[in-house]
Amino acid sequence: MKSKKFTDFLKNISSDPLRVMDGSISNAKYIPIDLSESSQTLNTVDLSSSTKLGVFVNNHIKKHDALVAYGGYLEVRNIYKRSNYFNSQAEDERNIHLGIDLWCEAETPIYTPLDGTVHSYKNNTNYGDYGPTIILKHHISGVEFYTLYGHLSLASIEKINEGQVFKQGAKIATLGDASVNGDYPPHLHVQIIKDIQGFKGDYPGVCSKRHLEFYKTNCPNPNLLLKYGK
Repeated sequence: MKSKKFTDFLKNISSDPLRVMDGSISNAKYIPIDLSESSQTLNTVDLSSSTKLGVFVNNHIKKHDALVAYGGYLEVRNIYKRSNYFNSQAEDERNIHLGIDLWCEAETPIYTPLDGTVHSYKNNTNYGDYGPTIILKHHISGVEFYTLYGHLSLASIEKINEGQVFKQGAKIATLGDASVNGDYPPHLHVQIIKDIQGFKGDYPGVCSKRHLEFYKTNCPNPNLLLKYGK
């Protein structure tokens, strides 16, 4: 399926927002947040400290009387400079974010937005990585694709099995904290993947500028499903 056709397909799966958090949380309680390298306010924060970044995010949520801060698709970020995992090759620095992040409290329940089966799961323990991660496979109207959920709690992957079936709206996980999630403030990384390319329990969530065109096509904006801000 060509890129434009695939994005149209995703957008038209549902006219209503599909939720990965409690459906009773209204759109008004989700507030956008800018964590890009161009954010003047963020540039005053010590990004090497998950605690200080957490204070920044939580203050932003409280200021807007919200419950969840969201955003980050194709955002160019400085936060990845703290980890060699993203910068092993200087000419190919990975700093472009390929999913949407939802920032909120640890242990927040996570739900599948669509019927799916567990493709794979893994604890990705590199510094700055996803930590516990679940990937679901979806088959809708003859189209196969995947959704990835990163920065989960360890409990989320202790009793899960490959091939396990989850119906739309079923609880699949809870959020982890900085001790297990790659050393970030608690948040969910959601990503759509068209071609999983043989990965299991992991898939690049950050890319370099050199590879951006491929990943933009293979990992379209999750907001096509989630519809925040609509």
